Order: sequence, then C-alpha cells, then structure tokens
Amino acid sequence: MAERVNLDVPRWDQTQYWGRVKYFLTTTNPLNIFKSNLELEKCKEIVNNYKKGDSIPDGWTLDDIYKAKDVVDSAYHPETGDKMIIFGRMSAQVPMNMLITGCMVTFYKTTPAVIFWQWFNQSFNALVNYTNRSGTSPMPLDQVAKSYVLATSGALVTALGLNKLVKRLPTVAGRFVPFAAVAAANFINIPLMRIKELENGIEVYDENKNLLGESKSAARQGISAVVLSRVLMSAPGMVITPVLMEAIERRGLLRNMKWAPAPLQIAFCGVFLTFATPMCCALYPQVSPISIDKLEPELQKSAEKFDSKIGYYNKGL
Repeated sequence: MAERVNLDVPRWDQTQYWGRVKYFLTTTNPLNIFKSNLELEKCKEIVNNYKKGDSIPDGWTLDDIYKAKDVVDSAYHPETGDKMIIFGRMSAQVPMNMLITGCMVTFYKTTPAVIFWQWFNQSFNALVNYTNRSGTSPMPLDQVAKSYVLATSGALVTALGLNKLVKRLPTVAGRFVPFAAVAAANFINIPLMRIKELENGIEVYDENKNLLGESKSAARQGISAVVLSRVLMSAPGMVITPVLMEAIERRGLLRNMKWAPAPLQIAFCGVFLTFATPMCCALYPQVSPISIDKLEPELQKSAEKFDSKIGYYNKGL
C-alpha cells in the first residue's frame, strides 16, 4: 500500500529557501491558467477525496496527486476553497505582469501612456489583492477602494514627477522611472490593504501552536517583508530590461524594426518574472518566526506561561 501523505503540508521543506522556491514554482506555473473548469473540478475532487481517506484512483500515482494539488493551489482560495477570478489567480501572475511590466517600460515617454499603464497596473494589483484576501478577515470594499485610489495616485505622481526631472539626464535614466513608480505604489498599497493588521495586530503562535495573542510588531514585520519581496520581484524586469534595450538600441539593432521594441521588452520581462516571482515570494517563510523579545509585553508574558522559545505568524503574500 502506498504511503499516505498530508496534502495540507507542502511536499518541500518550507524552512529552506529552495524548498519554498519549488513550492511557488508550481503554484505560479502559468500553464495552470489554461486548465478548463472541468479539469479544475476534477483535480479538486480527487484532492478532497484523498484528504478524506480515499485511495489513489486507478492509473494515478502519488506524484499525480501532488500535481493535482498544485493545480488546486493555483486556482482556489486556500481558506474558503472558492474558485478565484482567473486574473487574480497565482497562475496568472507571470503572464499578466509580463504584459503590464513590458508595456510600462516600453511606453514611458508620453503622459497619456504613463497614466494608462500605471492605472492599469494598480487596477490589476487591486484585483489580485481582493481575490486573495483573507477568508477569515474579509476586506471591506471601501478599504480596497481607498488603497486603490491612493496607490494609483502615488504611482502617477512619482512617474510624472520623475519624468520631468530626468529630461536633462541621459536617456537611460527615463527608462527607470516606471520601476520607481511601481516601488512607490507598493509602499502605499500593501500597508493600506492590510491596515487592520497594523491597527489590531496578527495572531502569533508558539512552536507548540499555543496562541500567544495578537501582535502589531509581527504585523509590521510581515508587511515589511511582503513590500520588500514585491519590489524585488518587479526589479529584474524593470531594471535589467531597460539596460538591455538601451544597449540594443544604441547599436542600432532595431533600426529597421520599429515594431520590435514592445514585444521584445515584454518577452524580456516574461523571462525575468518567470523566475523572479517564485524566488521573491520565497524570500521569507509563509509562516515566519519572530523573537519573543520583539513582541509586546503581554505576549511575552503569555510566552513565559507556555515556556515558549519563539513565536510564529502568517506573513501573507
């Protein structure tokens, strides 16, 4: 009889960086976006049946069960189990960001283009954040709207302001303006979307799953980690691509192909994002540790009661 495994636990060691990278490589796999509703439902049914104790279906192996679980993780909400909007799924992140990032670094010179693509990017981010919102702590629509408006405004102010400043600098400087705008928007958007966590704290447990309480310190640490990983995720495509394009155009390689810059930059961004997305999502463990001495005094007292050595919290994505 084949060994049974716990499908609620990733197959790779999540305390190790490369284990987390492998996990996110499977959940962000762009090929999963092409799965039909029938295929998604079949995978979900097989995974749920296996969790209930059913044996592996005839013709299937344990590896097939894991692959079905990867498909489920890429399309269904981890807490509610609901099928997510297709453009908000983890499997849509690379193709959507490839298109958006490629267009932002291509059409950065004119004000209408900057406004459109920065707006489009923040609209997509709002959709992703709302689709992946916590199932236990629903995200009010007014909070989503406030974050969306302020993040979009921040990105536009940064992009349009920097575009004016870099006019006297070498042309390559202007190519980095979209990255600065996206980074600024992340510093606005993510904390606003998770403002309740900053105000009320997030749950912290010890190594034995004992609840120590809700910590604002853990919330700040977790949100800072998410902001950093999001900025770094966008960096390769938005920093290396402009350098490559500047070198290519300086050599006149595209002189007779006026149509080429946009698809070429989108392709560059796609290559970078395919690897940057899982590698940056994996920078910090999903369940992250925090030193007891960094927690609030009341949580430190709880830790003493349980003789806890370290706290853990879910940092989110």
